[in-house]
Amino acid sequence: MILKLLLIIAVIAGVYFLFFKKSSKNLDKFSNSNDVDDVVECANCGVYSELKDSILSNGKYYCSKECLMEATK
Repeated sequence: MILKLLLIIAVIAGVYFLFFKKSSKNLDKFSNSNDVDDVVECANCGVYSELKDSILSNGKYYCSKECLMEATK
């Protein structure tokens, strides 16, 4: 009897940790604003790109080296 009760509790705990704990971690991942990268507009072509992928020159952001070269001509 006690063995069956312990087995049922173990199955319920396993299901809880398998399904519900993972889903709460996934929700935390999307709700954390530090994970979201900022985007900036290219001063030459107007395309939005992530800040970490952009090139900063003379206080303006550019999406690629080509746009930077076009703007400096």
